[in-house]
Amino acid sequence: MTSSVELGMPTVGGSVLLADPRGYCAGVDRAVITVEKALDLYGAPVYVRKQIVHNKHVVQNLAARGAIFVEELDEVPEGSTVVFSAHGVSPAVHAQAAERQLKTIDATCPLVTKVHHEAKRFAKEDYRILLIGHAGHEEVEGTAGEAPEHITLVEHPDDVDALEFPEGTRLSWLSQTTLSVDETMETVRRLREKFPQLEDPPSDDICYATQNRQVAVKEIAKDADLVIVVGSANSSNSVRLVEVALEAGASASYRIDDVSEIDDAWLEGVSVVGVTSGASVPDDLVQDVLAYLAERGIGDARAIRTAEESLMFALPPELRRDLKSAGQ
Repeated sequence: MTSSVELGMPTVGGSVLLADPRGYCAGVDRAVITVEKALDLYGAPVYVRKQIVHNKHVVQNLAARGAIFVEELDEVPEGSTVVFSAHGVSPAVHAQAAERQLKTIDATCPLVTKVHHEAKRFAKEDYRILLIGHAGHEEVEGTAGEAPEHITLVEHPDDVDALEFPEGTRLSWLSQTTLSVDETMETVRRLREKFPQLEDPPSDDICYATQNRQVAVKEIAKDADLVIVVGSANSSNSVRLVEVALEAGASASYRIDDVSEIDDAWLEGVSVVGVTSGASVPDDLVQDVLAYLAERGIGDARAIRTAEESLMFALPPELRRDLKSAGQ
């Protein structure tokens, strides 16, 4: 359905610019496969704390196969198997699982685990850690739980003005992995301006997939009348894609869970539609959108590729061990 074109080629009327890369990242793919293989190996039910990834269709499909999603571990019967989501959990959650004698499989994205390790290292060296992220997000809760007495949450660039610390305080920053790259760097710029002693993490915390999808949506947005982002409302990286598309020049941008949420009124007077999806979105949902647009005369879907992605993560070691014991 799609063909690849080089960046900068002119667009034509009634066309679709399809962002590439889009959809599943390595961490999401690993997490979803973890639940699928756990169900195959151990049998249903397999419990999952929180949504394994932030996409309602993925969650519904896994639930249909026998996964039971819970908010907290006290909903899981003692001795059961529970998978921790890709967003990570705090040490307190691991301790609660041990107390309840739960068999745990940790599907935390390795890039989130890296941030956890950075938080522990900075805390051990007695830094005040400025964690850039959204209050209440599972990833932020998990990271903050590694060193709660050392963490100060910074949600927006404007929050920097109100921050005050005693003279001589050692400061560092970390961030949620799914934020807007531009807004995060603006927050860091303002932090560094106010606190020149601010130390950086060893590497940028915003994950490669988040950055790549934002670069791709910028490229299609500058030539699009409308950008449609497929992704769930609780998916931070999907919500950011809408914001980035508008900032990059799209006349309009909307987030949808699936094709059923498209409003035909959005297409009035539109010649070029950009389409992308968040990092936890199966590509069949995007293909449904392309089919919908083609039926309304907006075809010629062309992929605009801005990066190649080949990263893969191994399954959680506890699951790999059990699969090997079972001869799988």
